[in-house]
Amino acid sequence: MFLVDTHCHLNKEYYQDGLSEVFRNALKSDVKRLLFASADLASTREAVTLAETHEGAPEIWALAGVHPHEASSVSGGLPEELEALARSSKVSAVGEIGLDFYYDNSPREIQREVFRSQVCLAKKINKPVVIHVRDSAKRSSGDANSETLAILKEESADLIGGVIHCFSGDRQNAIDALEMGFYISFAGPVTYPKNKALREIAMDTVPLDRILCETDSPYLAPQQIRGRTNEPCHVREVYEMISMLKGMSLEEFSAAVKENGERIFGWGGTDNV
Repeated sequence: MFLVDTHCHLNKEYYQDGLSEVFRNALKSDVKRLLFASADLASTREAVTLAETHEGAPEIWALAGVHPHEASSVSGGLPEELEALARSSKVSAVGEIGLDFYYDNSPREIQREVFRSQVCLAKKINKPVVIHVRDSAKRSSGDANSETLAILKEESADLIGGVIHCFSGDRQNAIDALEMGFYISFAGPVTYPKNKALREIAMDTVPLDRILCETDSPYLAPQQIRGRTNEPCHVREVYEMISMLKGMSLEEFSAAVKENGERIFGWGGTDNV
């Protein structure tokens, strides 16, 4: 079996004892491919360096991008270095980028500006985008999901495609993203008992050929280890939940998700790790 964690943060600050055990745990759980997400220029450097230098299993790929929390750091324009890093053959997409109206760590207008500029970068280098989106505590004070999808449409992001990572929107948000050709990625919250609506979206709204699974580790640990540090091995619980919802074996479902990742990110298929 070949499981893929399509969004994880492998930064040294989170795993100060190193990644050797993290990788061993992943392989024990059949997690053989990891996509290292970036949040700013420094973490993009870290992700690309690891992806380019890591040898052996699991496979490591990288994202290059500036998270909406850090948008103010590049409000004067995207650094040339970011584009250079994004062009690496080990960078699968520009991300994670988008809008976050829950914390508002960067002013919303700057978030919008930097989001648009990074979608333009992705189109320039012909790579997909990985989208972070989080509404304000009350949607009436900031519907980030609808606004994110509107910006993607305005910027013709359907030309490059992408992923709504750690999906947390409603059914209509999912339908709108799917209509643009985007993929929907589910993380630990799909296992939380109160998230019935999210499980229904995974079961009935998102077709099998558009689903991805992730941990967003070290965050969002699945229910059975909730409150503890997450890591890529625990993506297995996400696969188990959604395969059950879809009425499929874990083996069938994981094979489909692997193909989905290869389709959107351009990964060459391999089973030799």
